[in-house]
Amino acid sequence: MRTRPIASAFLSAIVKKYEGTRLGRQELNAEILEDNPGALWKCNLIEELRVSVAPAMKRIVIAIDPAARSNQDSDETGITAQGLGSDSHGYLLEDLSMRGTPQEWARVAVDAYHLLGADRIIAETNNGDEMVETVIRMIDKNVPFKAVYASRGKMTRAEPISALYEQGRCHQVGTFPVLEDQMCEYDPRTAKFSPDRMDASVWGFTELMTEEPPGAAWMDYFEQQTSEAAKAKLNQ
Repeated sequence: MRTRPIASAFLSAIVKKYEGTRLGRQELNAEILEDNPGALWKCNLIEELRVSVAPAMKRIVIAIDPAARSNQDSDETGITAQGLGSDSHGYLLEDLSMRGTPQEWARVAVDAYHLLGADRIIAETNNGDEMVETVIRMIDKNVPFKAVYASRGKMTRAEPISALYEQGRCHQVGTFPVLEDQMCEYDPRTAKFSPDRMDASVWGFTELMTEEPPGAAWMDYFEQQTSEAAKAKLNQ
């Protein structure tokens, strides 16, 4: 009995959908990949939540996690675009991360801001302080800009966003292989790389989908409110 060949159009569609993803590397390239138990994201969950088309956006932000240096061996500057959809779900729209000078990555971020009709650019300022906003303003002095400061570790910042994925409220629009590998592989105890793309996406979703970024002040407020609520219940 002759085996019927797979239609080329069907095969192309499958390859196009999964090529470059961790699942695709397993199924198409026969690589054996396991989730890192220390990572916050699982590749199968990201795959399940992936969409090809996003709904209308209520807000869009461009998020930047700037590298401290711009030489060939430096970390990348994470640049991602995230949107808050009309369904109040979060959507990762673009991963534009790169190695380059501050002027180069600032240009990429500002161009994305205009192309996507974003509401603002946000950037972590731990490594550059006022330099980050200054270089953005050199490209476009009128772009709305917000500086964010990392007062806690990467995993602490990422946990609320990972929880949103687990609730089915965040989606990748298309495939972002390098970013998704960072999400599914980064474990601060063993990692030998900086997850700049992951950091940028976390900042973006934090801006769009959480009222307060995780930090000491927010935790103190939460504990105070919880304590006061418990006292009120006891006095009833």
